[in-house]
Amino acid sequence: MLIGEYRHSLDAKGRVNFPAKLREDLGESFVLSKGMGVKCLYAYSQQEWQRLTEKLNALPVSKAAALQRYLFAGATEAQPDKQGRILIPQSLRDYAGLQKDLVIIGASNRAEIWDQDAWEQMCAEITPDMVAQMMDELDF
Repeated sequence: MLIGEYRHSLDAKGRVNFPAKLREDLGESFVLSKGMGVKCLYAYSQQEWQRLTEKLNALPVSKAAALQRYLFAGATEAQPDKQGRILIPQSLRDYAGLQKDLVIIGASNRAEIWDQDAWEQMCAEITPDMVAQMMDELDF
């Protein structure tokens, strides 16, 4: 399970030191894609990406085509170097608004990469009442 919050910085070449704990859980290589409904990046293990692919491929093309284009066209395979850094392509950095300071979080079956300011703004918008309502809706 991917958990935790980690703060890192992009270097001048668009690389970031990806947290060791998350690398352990994601594997030797993993897939980076655009976030769904949010301006961040998702990082999936190869197994989780395969599961997502199988679910999309099981749907009729008329229902899945737009999502397939969105996810697969912008996706890239990330393979950490010996220092644990991954290169985030410019197109994905632009999509997520990644500047210098990043927050990388574990989010159960995926990791997410956020611009620090966007992460802090999103967190500030979540109130205890919202969490309670979501938990009620999910029967927790």
